Amino acid sequence: MPAASNPTSELVPGAPRHVAIIMDGNGRWATQRGRPRLFGHHAGAKRVREIVEACPDFGVEYLTIFAFSTENWKRTQVEVAGLMSLFRRYITKETRALKAEGVRVRFIGDRVRLDDKLIKLMNDLEQETECNTRVHLTIALNYGGRDEVARATQRLAHDVAAGLLAPEDVDEETLPRYLDTHVLPDPDLVIRTSGEARISNFLLWQSAYAEYEFIDTLWPDFSKAEFGELCASFGGRDRRFGAVKP
Repeated sequence: MPAASNPTSELVPGAPRHVAIIMDGNGRWATQRGRPRLFGHHAGAKRVREIVEACPDFGVEYLTIFAFSTENWKRTQVEVAGLMSLFRRYITKETRALKAEGVRVRFIGDRVRLDDKLIKLMNDLEQETECNTRVHLTIALNYGGRDEVARATQRLAHDVAAGLLAPEDVDEETLPRYLDTHVLPDPDLVIRTSGEARISNFLLWQSAYAEYEFIDTLWPDFSKAEFGELCASFGGRDRRFGAVKP
């Protein structure tokens, strides 16, 4: 990765501050080439680096990527085990580069089902990059939007039961403080690769007013140039958030 530079000098007017990506199509990309699905996941992991590096060029401060959903446990044991190995390898291999590039890494999702070694690597990476500010990379791992809201509601209910929060004070401004993403701004733009036009339980609460782009490109083929085009297109959208402009 190239040396980190001052992010404030690279912000682009009208750019999406926070982009979230559903990285779909790794398996199909591999199948098209007569290779096993895990080959596609490895290719997709390499693509992550290019897109993270490109964020400052397009004015993107926050990038959230959907790496593994709560539903992905339904896949074959071989694929799940391979993905968990890939996550451990990715963190180990990329830690130094992420630190040098000024990337702060956070993980969202329920960690209970993950193995201890992976959890330690995740915790260590978060701690080692906590002072970085150039790009805020959030990795959704064992994440589901409904699961996140359910866990947040449980925490909120505990606070109500403990007398720390009055029931009548619970509103749409309260719940976000209990979500995994409570320190992040809501996404401005959500991109899904591979031609599928669904959100697949990703950032359900946070994306209420996000702009969406569903593109045919399979994730391992998603390029910096295409990312830049989508960010530039976002700048031309008329975002009214339910209001009518005079």
